[in-house]
Amino acid sequence: MNSDLLRGAQRPSTHLAREQYEEFRAFLEKACGIVLGDNKQYLVASRLSGLLVDHKIPDLHELIRRMQPASQRALREAVVDAMTTNETLWFRDVHPYNILRDRLLPELQRSNTGPVRIWSAACSSGQEPYSISMTVEEYRAANLGILRQPVEITATDLSRQMLEACKSAEYDQLSLGRGLSKERLNRHFDAVDGVRWRIKKEIAQRVRFQSLNLLDSYLSLGRFDIVFCRNVLIYFSGERKADILRRIFNTLKPGGYLILGASEGLTDIGQQYQMVQCNPGIIYKAL
Repeated sequence: MNSDLLRGAQRPSTHLAREQYEEFRAFLEKACGIVLGDNKQYLVASRLSGLLVDHKIPDLHELIRRMQPASQRALREAVVDAMTTNETLWFRDVHPYNILRDRLLPELQRSNTGPVRIWSAACSSGQEPYSISMTVEEYRAANLGILRQPVEITATDLSRQMLEACKSAEYDQLSLGRGLSKERLNRHFDAVDGVRWRIKKEIAQRVRFQSLNLLDSYLSLGRFDIVFCRNVLIYFSGERKADILRRIFNTLKPGGYLILGASEGLTDIGQQYQMVQCNPGIIYKAL
């Protein structure tokens, strides 16, 4: 914000006493499962400072007070959005997409009698589901342009604001520079103007975005052949992580596959899955 605009006005206070920080930690874990570590007051202050200005709230203590009434759902969602919005990469870690193209799609195209269904959980700004769809398109192009079974991708996230941005299928030059090759940019995007590009229709139409809190029921999603749940479980407590993994297992078709982030693994529910070494990379097959 321009400093001239703040002359004569008082900046919102982002000081957070220990008691207030503990109250906010409890709210965030209950709302979306994310566990803040000790002494993360600066993170909270930096993420929420803009929201305080936008809502004309003088300090974090007052923000916590205002969130309490049931009528303040929009404010609570805005706070959760501010705390959970993270940048991501196109084709993050590379090998999950190579495994999808070289191993899983050929297997499922042979065995499935209906559409191949893929879930991208916690899709953030859309790079993961669109990277999955680009991988499917590249597989199709390499196999005489034919998909024996269509591929449907469901992408979910907690942030409604982020999902609306995803649906536009448009990205600026800065976000496109994070993991997307020039060759893929030219193949899968159309220029909108000098600074934004739109994903081609055949890539975008394969993806359906839906709001979902990973703490809530997954019944509305149906069953999947593959679930990408990458780089999100690290933010949950061990108990919540195990619960999410159990419920993901229940969304997988028999023999379906779970793909986790590079630093994530199964906890005490490993007996529900068989670890599959892919060199490089590990995936998990539902038993």
